[in-house]
Amino acid sequence: MRRRVKRGNDNADVDMTPMLDIVFILLIFFIVTATFLQEQGVDMRPPPPSDNENTEPNPVILVQVTDENRVFVNQEATSELRVLAAVSRIRAEQPDSAVLIEVADEAEHGTIVLLWDEMKANSIPVSITRAENSES
Repeated sequence: MRRRVKRGNDNADVDMTPMLDIVFILLIFFIVTATFLQEQGVDMRPPPPSDNENTEPNPVILVQVTDENRVFVNQEATSELRVLAAVSRIRAEQPDSAVLIEVADEAEHGTIVLLWDEMKANSIPVSITRAENSES
């Protein structure tokens, strides 16, 4: 019978050099990219006081739509198709004015959308609010 010859233990060693190279490359990559990130913040300083003490707010053109779908421009009854003409006439005298559409709860959606689209199409600043006398 032949005896097997014992050879020396061949321990498999893991070469750590390539792994360390990858770790250092990743570290350098994250350091370089992190320096370019800029956090955006809100400037909390109040604006400087204006030189003009008597600044008046921009006038508002009030467009009201009632429950019966009647339209008023600054408390004057008008047709929903003539609102843009009335608003344009007022804005000719007061170019900085904006439009506030005050809508009752039961007003038709189509009328409101028509008014909103006309104002936006003509670059008139507009906002919508619910009528105060509407009940919840």
